[in-house]
Amino acid sequence: MNKSFKIFVYPHKPDDPFANVLLPEDYNPEGPYTSELYFKKALFNSHFITQDPNEAHLFYMPFSILHLRHDPRIGPEKLQDFVKDYIFNISHKYPFWNRTGGADHFYTACHSISEIAMDKTVEAKENSIQLVCTSTYFVTGYFPHKDVSLPQIWVKKHDPGTLVSSKRNRLAFFAGRVNSPVRAALFKHWVNDTEIFAHFGGLETNDGKEQLRSKFCLHVKGFEINTARVTDALHYGCVPVILANHHDLPFTDILNWKSFSVVVHYMDVPVLRKILQGISFEELSWLQSNVMKVRKHFEWNVPAVDYDAFYMTMYELWLRKSSVRV
Repeated sequence: MNKSFKIFVYPHKPDDPFANVLLPEDYNPEGPYTSELYFKKALFNSHFITQDPNEAHLFYMPFSILHLRHDPRIGPEKLQDFVKDYIFNISHKYPFWNRTGGADHFYTACHSISEIAMDKTVEAKENSIQLVCTSTYFVTGYFPHKDVSLPQIWVKKHDPGTLVSSKRNRLAFFAGRVNSPVRAALFKHWVNDTEIFAHFGGLETNDGKEQLRSKFCLHVKGFEINTARVTDALHYGCVPVILANHHDLPFTDILNWKSFSVVVHYMDVPVLRKILQGISFEELSWLQSNVMKVRKHFEWNVPAVDYDAFYMTMYELWLRKSSVRV
């Protein structure tokens, strides 16, 4: 992949009226939905870019769904029209979209509003590669064999330092709002438990203190499937517990999630403590050891570093390019 994979990015000038949407930032973005921005920033500064579209394997449509959502000229109301017009323009100015019906094109999005972004361009939703954080089999517009699950990563300013497993004296941790049936069930059964710390709402500080003292960190589906809790858990050396049915987890074509996480069905919330306590010391040590090995795959770096989130995402795209090459 490193030697031959090539991406053509549809060109836009700095004086474009929507340059803020189409070009990468000259700063490091912050927040829970910035994975799409970090990917674009890394791609634009990578050796994968080609100026010759005839040697490209895939074509990147660089609009930012996150920035479109917050742009007062567009917003959620005009988002679908912007995407429709953008694809109309590139399909008439360039020949590449029409060769495959957009099957060798891709875009990135981490906000859940991406689920409706392509509603006025059915061809794009069904053919193009969607690189999204809202990766669930339950959404009608997401196709696991075609689309790519982008990890939602809230980039931290500081490394947590030593991640000693012997200091983790709590079984499990979760903090969040009650905005889904599975979260309601979690709080119903475990809000007053001494082993599973289920905290309603956000914490006063997000310094990782609770994750660092817990063996397991829970990702419990809320209103949407996507959350930074999984990658937060890995950042702090905590074994993720996935309570999110139908979640197409990031990099499943590359990583074996069963080797560094625990997947639990919604129906098993009442016996969650029994499941986690049933994991032997040897298996827990194995899971924790693998967490330390995979942490690097869920980090955005500026510039990108081999095997980080950017290169893992590029490899997922590389795996898909062979099925659409003309």
